[in-house]
Parts: sequence; C-alpha cells; structure tokens
Amino acid sequence: MLKPEIEDGQASLADPEFRGDVLSGLARRPRAIPARWFYDRRGSELFEAITELPEYYPTRTEVALLQSACPEVATRVGKGRAVIEFGSGSSTKTPRLLHCVDPAAYVPIDISGDFLRASSAELAKGFPDLAVLPVEANFMHPVPLPAEVADMPKLGFFPGSTIGNMTPHVAADLLRAMRESLGEGAMLLIGIDRVKDAGVLVPAYDDAAGVTGAFNLNLLDRINRELGATIPVDAFRHKAVWNDDASRIEMHLEAVRDVVFTVEGRPFEIAAGETIHTENSHKYGERGARVLLRTGGWTPVAEWTDPKGWFSLILAEAKAPETAP
Repeated sequence: MLKPEIEDGQASLADPEFRGDVLSGLARRPRAIPARWFYDRRGSELFEAITELPEYYPTRTEVALLQSACPEVATRVGKGRAVIEFGSGSSTKTPRLLHCVDPAAYVPIDISGDFLRASSAELAKGFPDLAVLPVEANFMHPVPLPAEVADMPKLGFFPGSTIGNMTPHVAADLLRAMRESLGEGAMLLIGIDRVKDAGVLVPAYDDAAGVTGAFNLNLLDRINRELGATIPVDAFRHKAVWNDDASRIEMHLEAVRDVVFTVEGRPFEIAAGETIHTENSHKYGERGARVLLRTGGWTPVAEWTDPKGWFSLILAEAKAPETAP
C-alpha cells in the first residue's frame, strides 16, 4: 500500500485530539477510536444518508414524535429562549422545533466546521428574522456561547439519540458539560433510543445498501488523509453486533487479513479477525434514561414516546439542588 499523498504540513495541522485518540486507540487492547471522529465532511454526509435508510428507524420515529410533542414542548419552555443545538449536523429536525417554540436565537454547535456553516446558512434562509449563530466546537466540554445569547433563557436541543454513543459515565459527563454551557434554569430537550428487539436494532446499523459500512470505513480514509497513515482500507470490513449485557449496539472495523501500516510513521500490526471498536449505541429503558439525566445534573419534567415505545423525547431542567430547611 502506497503512502497517501499529503500536502506539506497537512499532518502537522491535524487536530491534536484526533491524533491523540487515534494513536492511543490503536495501541490499546482492545483497540478503539471514539465515534466523534466519524464526522469529517464526508462522514457527516454519509450519516445524513443513513438517516434516510428504510432500516434506520430512529430519525423518522423521532421526527414524528417531535411533531406531535411540539405544542406541549412550546407550552412548557415558553417563548423567547435561545435554542442551543449540540451536534447540529444538517439541522434537519431543527425547523420543527424552531417553528413551535418561537426562539430569540439559534446556536448550532458542531465539530465539523464546513458542514456546520453550510447547514446553518441553509437553515437561516427559512428563518430570515432569526439570529443564527453557529459555533464550531467540541461540545464534550463546556462551550462558551456567543455574547448575543448570554442574557437569554436557554433551551438545549440534543436529538438523534447521540447520547447513546457514549458509555453511561461519559454520557453523564457530557450532560454536566451541557449544564455548565447553558447555565442554571436552562432546559434540555433530548432524544433517547429505547431497548428493543435485536432484529430491529442490528439492521439499523448494518443496512443492506452498505451505507453504514461506508460511514464506518470512512474513518480509516480520514486517518490516512489527515495523519499521513498507510492503512489499507480494503483490509477491513464493517461489523455491527448487539451486546445484550451492555444494552448496546457495537460497531467495529474487523481486519479481513493480517495487516501492517503506519500512522505518522508509527507502526501498527493488526491480525485477521481483530477489530477496532468505533462506536457504541446504548439503548435505555424508561427508568435508566431518567437516572442518566439526574446523574448529569438534569431534572426530567416531561417525556413523550411513540406508539411502539421505541424512542423517547425527554424535557429536563437545570435546577439548583434543593437545600434542607
């Protein structure tokens, strides 16, 4: 496998967190790379294609649920809040929320800057009187918000069951970071996928058209391009399995043959059958979802689910801890 052509200085300009996660993740056992690095521009585009697949139930289920719940959400949150969306992507669900809650501003936050700016510009066309203030940031940490929304009440929006991509303790840390970003008295509307039959779950992450496989393998293309790696992408295949003990779907990249490659000159060997764990998608029961939110500093105040009980939207509030009299 020939080393990819790299412009002078390209590897040195790579995100240092990306470099660190890749190098440490490939060195550890079992090997694993955080799912957040899926989302370069190509990865973001592929994920949007996944959301339209017939097997991928979460998006259409959540969209219908958001549509039916919106009037009550609007009543509970009131008008004039700044809507802060974490991991906004293409913001396809956002217009439904913005139309019903009548916000004072919209702040989409995403790690993929080019995709963020393009989707923000497109959304702004439909809301010409709304201040749209995109922020390129890693929302796993507290994010400084634009000065324009500093004094506004805030509604966080975290759809898509993205919270399930993290282990429960990391998810709780993220919820705490969101609470710090949004401040006391803020509200959060979050999508959480529920536990269901593996016959529904596995095809949603291993579709017949192979789009999810391309999404998973694109991570290797990104490593080659941004870190000067020599990974033979055709030596890996996409693999999705249901881990019943952990209540999660796992995505892996499995080596189909013994492979040797370098990342920024550092050598790695992976044997046939060995995997790189790239994503978890935890599924929660009703009680588990509420425990998670409370652990992260949020008090659930309302919940909506679809007729099949496949998905939940939960509205929570950042309340100050109650003190004894």
